[in-house]
Amino acid sequence: AATADIWKFNSRDLANTVWAFATVGRSDIELFDLAAKAATADIWNFSSQGLAITVWAFAKVGRSDEELFDSVAKAAKADIANFNSQELANTVWAFAKAAKAGGW
Repeated sequence: AATADIWKFNSRDLANTVWAFATVGRSDIELFDLAAKAATADIWNFSSQGLAITVWAFAKVGRSDEELFDSVAKAAKADIANFNSQELANTVWAFAKAAKAGGW
């Protein structure tokens, strides 16, 4: 399973994995918890798209990880000039949904 090797994933693999699970409406607790830790540890290697789809996926399945969202906020702020309009919209939506749910 993906959880066994998640620490071997690069930033794109992590983002795509949580995006895929969220797209089909699956919120595997173990996977999302491990993905949050792995993504936080590698946050500076994420592209703007990777940052956006990662937080979008977490918000889409109703999960919020404070450390992950804090890390994404810092990385997004540093890289904001590289975000396109869709990435920016998805990121803002994810943070708003997480805040409304009592998360970040």
